[in-house]
Amino acid sequence: MMTSTAEIMNRGMKCLTEHMGVLEAEEFISVIIREKFDYTKWQREYFDMKTPEDISTEASCFEKKQPFTGDAIRL
Repeated sequence: MMTSTAEIMNRGMKCLTEHMGVLEAEEFISVIIREKFDYTKWQREYFDMKTPEDISTEASCFEKKQPFTGDAIRL
């Protein structure tokens, strides 16, 4: 089933506003637009600077702070 662009935008905005609030979500979007943000390039650069141990440590900390509750958002 193909997801429409409008549905993706709605879900993305909902996610951003729930986790960041309206003002920070809007600021985030404006920064991405202004900076011509390339997420794939950023992700590559971000993870290339990290060791596997760094990533494992960050993942463990995230898991402790945000334990799985079984009510994940289904995409």
